[in-house]
Amino acid sequence: MKEILITNDDGYEAKGLLKLAKRLKKLPDTKVTIVAPSTEKSACAHSLTLTKPLKFIKIRKNFYKLDDATPSDCIYLALHALYDKKPDLIISGINHGANLGEDISYSGTCGACMEGALQGIASIAFSQFYQKDSLEKFGFKLAVDIAEDIVKKVLWGDFPLPQRQFLNVNIPAVKKQDFKGYVVVPAGKRCYDTDASRHHNPRNIEYYWLGRANLDYFKQKTPSDIGMIYQAYATLTPIKLDFTAHESLEKLKFWLDLK
Repeated sequence: MKEILITNDDGYEAKGLLKLAKRLKKLPDTKVTIVAPSTEKSACAHSLTLTKPLKFIKIRKNFYKLDDATPSDCIYLALHALYDKKPDLIISGINHGANLGEDISYSGTCGACMEGALQGIASIAFSQFYQKDSLEKFGFKLAVDIAEDIVKKVLWGDFPLPQRQFLNVNIPAVKKQDFKGYVVVPAGKRCYDTDASRHHNPRNIEYYWLGRANLDYFKQKTPSDIGMIYQAYATLTPIKLDFTAHESLEKLKFWLDLK
């Protein structure tokens, strides 16, 4: 029996999560368990809840929401409380929106896979890129098909990445007949600024809503996940948890005049 643990950062009622789980439950000899946040936790990264207790709330068989938790909480606590043996695969998604370039560092979707990778489990993040009303027009059909294909390769083949790495998959906002296939590319480089909307409540107290950044990016000589998603490819990017800038170690030693 193969075991899959699924979470997300859009909350337990998100369509992407439910459609993916429904499809994967049809795989032979496979048990799917869902543990997802009770509310949306987008951009919470790899955070854990350390200042308050967490509580499982059962939705139905093998389906739980974790009260006011992050995706990383869901993976961490599910592995501790629900499993005697580690599952074969952790999946996060399907996210409503892309996780491309350095946005990976913000992503709660990817944060869950970081936790899975730290626990030594094959982990995959799936995200559905959308533009304007494309999510309403096309839904998650293509994304679910792609996820099923990749999951089968892992469960009845092998996971191609070493320890402390996970796979980040982004699906383009196109009809299935316009999909061009898979491409393995590095994460691109986003153009970042700050944006927030200032408002006042009825008591004239000032507050801000953080803005939604545009998906602007630096054009590079080599293809990246951002560039290829616009060309109707599903992008696969291996992500490692070693944040060390190895190429700068010697320069730093020289700067400190270390022998």
